Amino acid sequence: MTSFDVIILGAGIVGSACAMECAQAGLCVCVIEPSTPGGAATAAGMGHLVVMDDSPAQLALSNFSRTLWRELSSSLPNTVEYEQCGTLWVAADDEEMDEVQAKQQTYAQAGIRSEILNSSDLAQEEPNLRSGLAGGLLVPDDGVIYPPAASHFFLSSALSQGARLLRGKAAIALHPGSVKLEDGTTLAAKQIVVATGSDLRLLPSLPIQKRKGHLVITDRYPGFVRHQLVELGYLKSAHKLTSDSVAFNVQPRKTGQLLIGSSRQYGNDDPAVDSSILSAMIERAQSYMPRLADLFSIRVWTGFRAATPDKLPLIGPSSEPGIFLAVGFEGLGITNAPGAARLLTDHLLDRASDIDSSPFLPSRARTLEPSHA
Repeated sequence: MTSFDVIILGAGIVGSACAMECAQAGLCVCVIEPSTPGGAATAAGMGHLVVMDDSPAQLALSNFSRTLWRELSSSLPNTVEYEQCGTLWVAADDEEMDEVQAKQQTYAQAGIRSEILNSSDLAQEEPNLRSGLAGGLLVPDDGVIYPPAASHFFLSSALSQGARLLRGKAAIALHPGSVKLEDGTTLAAKQIVVATGSDLRLLPSLPIQKRKGHLVITDRYPGFVRHQLVELGYLKSAHKLTSDSVAFNVQPRKTGQLLIGSSRQYGNDDPAVDSSILSAMIERAQSYMPRLADLFSIRVWTGFRAATPDKLPLIGPSSEPGIFLAVGFEGLGITNAPGAARLLTDHLLDRASDIDSSPFLPSRARTLEPSHA
């Protein structure tokens, strides 16, 4: 039986980042991916690198991860399309400007740069937004990437340091110390990491729910949008656990294209485009940026986020000896991949972490109940 120090199930961006961290730490790593590496949720994602403050733990992990992305930026190939364009949280009215003030204070306390914009400042920064918006919060150190290329970078780095990739073979059974593949092969490892996104057939009892999302990409319109734009109402949309919702979220790409989101659907496992949700999402986007109606879109697709009820990922040892988790990232898997990989490797090596890892421990899963639409 072939044996490794660590077997990682899943070669999306989180699993690939874990593989790179483990290989850099000198561990003998095997990555098992039944399909295309980075081809599922990673390929469907928007690619934002954004600090989020839904909870202190989320703020700590996303800020830590964003720092790691910035440290990596000089070594990322051009294909990753890393760009520090910043995020602009758009406030529609005075009530949302109160949220901007609170958000700015939270960021300041965490040492995160941000700047409050009034209505005229906002119009100058993003002239294609509709007039009459109240202002916004600019977070200049946020960025965007092309997720599949970033995932490939992580995986290639792991392979260059001796990791092994088994592609096209699904794991069908998981036990402490071993993984069985669909061709009958059994592999052994002291530690096994499950990083399979929303595919939890091997661990169906985890409190994780699929959340379906839609994205639209346009033709090339360089300069039409300068920052990643997100409405303050996006937070309310993301917080809803049982109802479908849409929110304005537009992201510029280095290619000059725009990604337009976002939507959340619950209890819908059908990957087909939902025309009613798509229409509502586009209408929402055009209500903030009317000239989007003049642009040509070239593709629409869907993907599935893997979400926990408390909106924090499960990172660390499971209840089964030697089995570790790196799942449940919802819409922050791209942002949090390097931070999660660092925390996960800290657990594997029993070393201290740069941030408090306790809020993400899978042991809390016993107290979480999956929500149902």
